[in-house]
Amino acid sequence: MGIVALGLFVVGIVVMAGAGLWLLVKAFQTSVLWGLGYIFVPFVSIIFVILHWQDTKKPFFYLLGGLVVFVLGAAFGGAGTELAPT
Repeated sequence: MGIVALGLFVVGIVVMAGAGLWLLVKAFQTSVLWGLGYIFVPFVSIIFVILHWQDTKKPFFYLLGGLVVFVLGAAFGGAGTELAPT
């Protein structure tokens, strides 16, 4: 079960990173200020996704899908539930 959990964990991270990069590119394609705001200003990414929903819904849902896979990998992996031998 550990290999499957690790695989899900890694796939989730890769999908989330790719979707995050895709959203960043969308922000810079809109304008340089949106791109810089997306990187440096908290919550601008959420505002950008809401205001540009038609352009960002696909990468946003990929991001959520990656999060689900990531959480499943963490859940299947036990996430630190093993006890040390006494």
